[in-house]
Amino acid sequence: MFDSIVRGGSVVTPEGVEIADIGIRDGAIEEIGTDLSSAKSEVDARGLVVLPGLIDVHVHFNEPGRTDWEGAASGSRALAAGGGTLFFDMPLNSTPCLVNGREFDRKRAALEQASIADFGLWGGLVPGNLGEMAELAARGVVGFKAFLCDSGLPEFQRADDLTLYEGMREAARLGLPVAVHAESQELTSRLTQRMLAQGRTGTRDFLASRPVAAELAAIALATLFAAETGAKLHIVHVSSGRGVALAAAARAAGADVTIETCPHYLYFTGDDLERIGALAKCAPPLRDAPEQQRLWDQLLHGAVDMVASDHSPAPPEMKSGAFFEAWGGIAGVQSTLAVLVDAGYHRRGLRLEDIARLIADAPARRFQIARKGRLAPGADADLTVVDLDSADVVSKDAMEPRALTAGDLLQRHPISPYLGTRLRGVVRRTIRRGETIFAEGSITAQTNGRFVRPAKPESTLG
Repeated sequence: MFDSIVRGGSVVTPEGVEIADIGIRDGAIEEIGTDLSSAKSEVDARGLVVLPGLIDVHVHFNEPGRTDWEGAASGSRALAAGGGTLFFDMPLNSTPCLVNGREFDRKRAALEQASIADFGLWGGLVPGNLGEMAELAARGVVGFKAFLCDSGLPEFQRADDLTLYEGMREAARLGLPVAVHAESQELTSRLTQRMLAQGRTGTRDFLASRPVAAELAAIALATLFAAETGAKLHIVHVSSGRGVALAAAARAAGADVTIETCPHYLYFTGDDLERIGALAKCAPPLRDAPEQQRLWDQLLHGAVDMVASDHSPAPPEMKSGAFFEAWGGIAGVQSTLAVLVDAGYHRRGLRLEDIARLIADAPARRFQIARKGRLAPGADADLTVVDLDSADVVSKDAMEPRALTAGDLLQRHPISPYLGTRLRGVVRRTIRRGETIFAEGSITAQTNGRFVRPAKPESTLG
C-alpha cells in the first residue's frame, strides 16, 4: 500500500505528458502508472496537470537580519502557494550577508526553524572573502553570487574585475557555479549620476540609466572570465533577448554558461513601469515591448535554461517617494508559474514539458540537487497540481480569470506589481516530499523544510 496516490492527472515527465497515477511512499515517488493499487490517502487530480514542484533558484527572504522585509516563514508559504517546493536563498539582503561559514550556520539554523519548503543557500563572492569560499563549499552552498554593479547594500560590495576573476578560478576548483548580476558599474553609475545632475528623476529616466548595453557589457566580461577560468557561470535575471543571445553564443563557443530570466521580464514592459510605479522597479529594469519579444523568442527556442522569481521584497514605505531612491526589487514569488502558464502556455504555445524544464529539471541538474526536479521513480515526491484554465473566474461564460488581490498573497507585505492581473493557471495543491503543504488556498504544512546541498554529479537522477 502506498502512503498516498495522486490519481488521474496529466503528469508531466521528462518523456512527455500522460494521464497517470503517482504512487508515493516515504516521501518519494515509488511508481508512476495507471490504476495503481490502494493507498492510505488519495488526491484527485483528474482534469488537472501535475508538474514537478517549482524550484526557485533566486529569492531574497532576508533572514536573519531583515525579516521585517520578508522572512522565510512568510516567503516559503508564498512560494508554496505558487507551486514551489524548494528555493535557494541569496546571500543578501540578510544581515550580515552570507559571506563566511559563521553566517552560513546562522542562516541555515534560522531557515530550518521557519521554512515549510526545502531550501539551499547561495554564498557571496565579494572583495576579501576569497579565502572563505572553500569553507562555504564544504558547508554546502549551491554556488557563489557576485554583483558586477552596486548591489544597493554597502555591506555586499560589488566584485571588481580581479575579485571576479580570482573568485571564478576558485569556484572552478571547488566545482561550484558563480552567479552574476550582469550590469556594468561604469555605465549604470555614471548614467545615474548624469540623470540626477540634470534633474531627470522619472521612470523613463531610470530606464535610460540602465540600458541593455550595460547588461551586454557585463555578460561579455563574465562569459570571457568563465571561458578563461573554466568556471561554471550562471547569469541571473537576464532581462533582454539580446542578453540571452550573447550568453548563448558564449556557451556555443565552449563556456559553461546557464541563463536565468524572471517572470516580470516576460510579463511587464517599460510602459507598465510608468503605469505601476515603484512596485515594478527592478534592476536590470523592465524593457520595451520589442526587447521583451526577443526574450520570449529566445525562451521559446530553448536558449533560456530556467525562470526564477528574484523575489526581492521590501516594506511599503521603501517603495514610495522619489523614484530613483525607491527600493529596486520585485515581489513576485507567488506568480512565476502563473506567468508561464498564462503568458507562455496559453498565449504563446509553450509546452508543459518546457515549463517543467524551466522551473524544475534544469535548476536541479545545474545545481546538482539529487532527487529533485523531475517526476520519476526514486525522486522526492515534490509536485504541484495545477488547474490550467482555472475555475476562479469572474464569468464562466467569458472564462475571465479572477484578478489577483492583496488577500491572495501570502508574503509578508501584500504588495506586488501582479496585483490586478488576471493569470490563467491556479495552483490547487503543492506537495513537498509527500506532504501536502498547500491546498485550495490554505497552508497545510505540518513539518518544516530541510536544507539541501549539491551532490556529486554521479549521484543525481539519470
